[in-house]
Amino acid sequence: MKALVYTGPNSLVFRDEPDPVPQADEVLVRVEAVGICGSDMHAYHGFDARRPPPLILGHEAAGRIATGPRAGERVTINPLVVDPACPYAIEGRWHLSPTRQIISMPPRPGAFAELVRIPLRNLTPVPDAMLIAHAALAEPVAVSWHAVRIGMQRLHQPLAACKVVVLGGGAIGLAAALVARLFGARDLVIGETNPQRRATVLAEAIGVYCPGEDQPDDNSADLVIDAVGADATRAAACRMVRPGGVIVHVGLLPGAGGLDVRKLTLQEITLAGVYCYTPTDFAQAVEALALGHLGDLGWTEHRSLSDGAQAFSAIDAGRVGAAKVVLTV
Repeated sequence: MKALVYTGPNSLVFRDEPDPVPQADEVLVRVEAVGICGSDMHAYHGFDARRPPPLILGHEAAGRIATGPRAGERVTINPLVVDPACPYAIEGRWHLSPTRQIISMPPRPGAFAELVRIPLRNLTPVPDAMLIAHAALAEPVAVSWHAVRIGMQRLHQPLAACKVVVLGGGAIGLAAALVARLFGARDLVIGETNPQRRATVLAEAIGVYCPGEDQPDDNSADLVIDAVGADATRAAACRMVRPGGVIVHVGLLPGAGGLDVRKLTLQEITLAGVYCYTPTDFAQAVEALALGHLGDLGWTEHRSLSDGAQAFSAIDAGRVGAAKVVLTV
C-alpha cells in the first residue's frame, strides 16, 4: 500500500509500505479521507516521544471496510482502541481506560495510508449521502462535542444565558463553537491570532477577535473553552472567566504555566480537563454531521495524501486559512 510516513523531525515521505494484517476481531478499512490533527503536527516537529519515527501518523479517518462480512460498508473510525472488559469501558468512559491505544501510536500504525487495521467495534456506519471527507471530521468534532457537554454540566445556568468564549479557531475550537451554538449558545466569540483563520470563523457567522485587540473583558465569561492549551491561553482564560464560572481545558500544547490558582480558589472557578470523547459523544457527533446540524463544513480544505508533506509544510508556515485540512486517498 501507499502511505505517508513520518521519518524524522519535519520529514514525511510518501512511499510503499506493507499492507497491515488484521488481528482477531479486526478488519481492514480502505481509507478515503483522513484529517491532519494538531497532534500530528506536534509529532511531525519531533516533540512527541509517544510517536517515534518511522511511523504512519493520522487518526481522523473514514472510508470503506475492505475485509470481513461487512466489506464495502462506508464507515468513520473511532481511533481509540480499548479492552471492552475494562471497568472504564463498561461504565462508558473508554477514553480513560488504562488499556487505551490509538492508531498513529505504536503498536498501531495510523491512517495516513491506503489501509488501516481496526477492531470492528470501532467503526460507525455513515449514510451514503454523507461526503466521506465530512465523515472524517467525526473524531475532532467528537472531541469538541465532549468538551462542550462537560462545560454545560459544570455550569449553573442554561447555555443560552451564558457568555461563551472559545480560545483558538482551529478545528477543535471552531467545532466547539458550532456545537455550543447548536446547544443554544447565543453570546459566543472565538479568539484567534491567525487572520486567515479569523476570516474562516467569520464565514461561519461566529464572532471573532484577535487576542490583545478588543478582547472580552476580564471577569466576563461564564464558560471559556481553551482549545489551544498554551501558557498564554490558560492565562487569558483565567483573566476573562467570571467568579463561579467554568474553564474547559481541551488543548494539548506543551507547558503547564498560566493558571491563576489564587483566582481559581478564591472565586470558585471550575477547571475541567477534558480528553477525547465517550462512544456516545462520538455517535452523537456523527449524527449531527450527517444531519447537517453543524452547517456546510466549509471550514475544511481537501488535499491529496500524496501531497501530504506539502500540506504539513503549509500548515507549519501559517499559509492555511482552513480550520482543518483533510487528505483524500
